[in-house]
Amino acid sequence: MSDTGFLIVLSGFAGSGKGTIMKELLTRYPEEYALSVSATTRNPRPGEMEGREYFFKTKEEFEQMIADDALLEHASYVGNYYGTPRAYVEEQLKSSRSVILEIEIQGALLIKEKFPDTLLLFVTPPSAAILRDRLIGRGTETPDVVHSRMVRAIEEADGCEAYDYLIINDDLDTCVEEVHHIIRSERSRMRHRLSEIETIRNDLKKYVKGEPI
Repeated sequence: MSDTGFLIVLSGFAGSGKGTIMKELLTRYPEEYALSVSATTRNPRPGEMEGREYFFKTKEEFEQMIADDALLEHASYVGNYYGTPRAYVEEQLKSSRSVILEIEIQGALLIKEKFPDTLLLFVTPPSAAILRDRLIGRGTETPDVVHSRMVRAIEEADGCEAYDYLIINDDLDTCVEEVHHIIRSERSRMRHRLSEIETIRNDLKKYVKGEPI
């Protein structure tokens, strides 16, 4: 694999299962992936912990992070702020692990502008009806919030063409392995491995000249 980090954005409709996919990747392949934990002003859901699912901030704290340029991107979604803390991502990109960002489409496109080699993956259920049923099945959102998320999904469906791959999340196990395969294949593209082929090229030249390699 590449000797520098590879940045991956995993987006999708609320209820598409992108968070579950991300957690499975980290569980199955802990040496290959690192998670970039986002900051948000929304309230924690049952079972969520500070610093694991999100860094939970007040509106004032989040706006101070914006003012301090401490975020790579930020966006407003269904009445709350979401953003990617800069320091962790920049630190992880110096390693050989792929950094996964679970962010919305607005933020994904901003990340792509700053890091053109970012791999953008968009996750969706097989149908709109299944998306609705998953949102209702959570039991954590009011009917009004479910409706607002479905309205938001229309906007996202109109903008997801900017992504590199569309992932249909029907069977979780199949979906996780598909995402893993896509990421590994993408990291093997020549443009991401130029430093390695340059090292081999230089060693070949040394060998031909009779120099040790």
